[in-house]
This record gives sequence, structure tokens and C-alpha cells, in this order.
Amino acid sequence: MKPFLRILLPAAVCGLLLGACTQRQTTLKFMSYNIRNGRGIDNVQDLGRVAEIINRTAPDIVALQELDSVTGRMAGRFIPGELGEMTGMHARFCRAIDYDGGAYGVGLLSRDEPLAVRRIPLPGREESRVLFVAEFPDYVVCVTHLSLTPEDQRASLPIIRTVTDTCRKPVLLAGDFNTGNAAAVLAGLGGFRILSDTTRMTFPSDNPAVRIDYILGRGLPTSATVAESAVDHTATASDHCPLWVTLVWKRGKQPGK
Repeated sequence: MKPFLRILLPAAVCGLLLGACTQRQTTLKFMSYNIRNGRGIDNVQDLGRVAEIINRTAPDIVALQELDSVTGRMAGRFIPGELGEMTGMHARFCRAIDYDGGAYGVGLLSRDEPLAVRRIPLPGREESRVLFVAEFPDYVVCVTHLSLTPEDQRASLPIIRTVTDTCRKPVLLAGDFNTGNAAAVLAGLGGFRILSDTTRMTFPSDNPAVRIDYILGRGLPTSATVAESAVDHTATASDHCPLWVTLVWKRGKQPGK
């Protein structure tokens, strides 16, 4: 064998092995953001500021709360769709209530199109609430915004647990839970763990004093690690702070294996 081939062949094999290893690793940046329909803590309505925060963070998936869909107060604009256009992401909306000629609820932005979506009603005496479920090839994403009423919050958790019990893929659950009692949330859901930073508050954005927004996971592969967990306390585009996590795991690893 010629000398240069003796050098080239092992290098090529190493390169192929490295590429295979890289392909087997999945990195997912997941953000949750109650955007208050684009109305900032300064009461200025500017959807562009929300999009700028999302683009700056560059998540793969964004769980959104407090969204209007073609309502009169937003001049018939489809807010999730506008955010999708401004961020280059697929947009999905899930109605919680009918409102002002349109609807109000939660939504999802994602780099990839979901395989399927579901809407699960949740209790809320001041207004109806909802759980939005979106399935992707390697995981399921759930988005919610729980009631302001503690009794309805507690009643919602077993419903979410029942729905997610049927998922055979890892589940990521995010949203505004309207409670700072993380222990009660975990006890009511069963099997989930909080992935987002538990030391940093998320509301109100101008002086964060309570943590009511969470990102949780269930059934994640044993190889999964939280590479990053952050809350942006500089954002003023809503009355909530955006939060996100970056997860890394080996593709092909089954949950619990």
C-alpha cells in the first residue's frame, strides 16, 4: 500500500465513525413563553419584540400561551401564524375559549411539522382551559395554561397525567401553571421532573417574584441531560419571562434503557 493511502484510509474511517456518532446525538432547545398576546409589561403591543426574543434564543420548539386567533381586538390577525412567519417556524393554535369573534388559547412554534395534534379540555371556572398535545417523531410536546383557581389547577393535573400516560414517547410539558407550588404540580402529575431552572422566578417580568412557568419532562432517555436551563429577565415583551432548556440525548436510546 502506498504511504499516503496508509494515512488516508484510517483518517477516512475515523471520519465516518465520528459522523455516525454525531448523527446519533439529538439536541433540542425547548422554550416556553406566555406572550400576553404581544402586550409587554409596559403595555405596548409589539409582536415583533416577541419574535426578536425567539429568534435571538433560536429554539427548536416554543410552547406559547395567551394567544389570539382572528379576534376583533387584534383586527382579525392570526397571531400564531404571524409569529411563525417572523421566526421561520411552523405554527399551530389550540383554542381554549371563543373570544371577540375569534378564539383565545395556547399554541406551538416548531422547526418541524408535528405528526399529529390533539386538544384536551381542562377545567377553569373563570375561563375554560386546554391541554395541547403535539406528536413528533422522537417525542411528544404538551402545552397548557392552567386556571387561576387552585381547585381547577389541582383537577387539571390528573387529566394531564392520564393523557400523558398513553404516550409511548418521551413527553415534554410546558406552560403557565399559575402556581408557585412546584411540589404540588409534580405530585399531581406523577413521573414528571422539572427541567427548567427552579431557582429563577418568571413573573412579573419587570420584577420577577414568583415561578409559575415550568418546563417538565417524563420518560426521557437515560442518556438525556439538561445542557442549558435559562430564564431571560431582560425581556419586556410580555409580563412573563421566557424560559428554555437545551436537552441532549443519544438517538435510538429508548426511555429507561
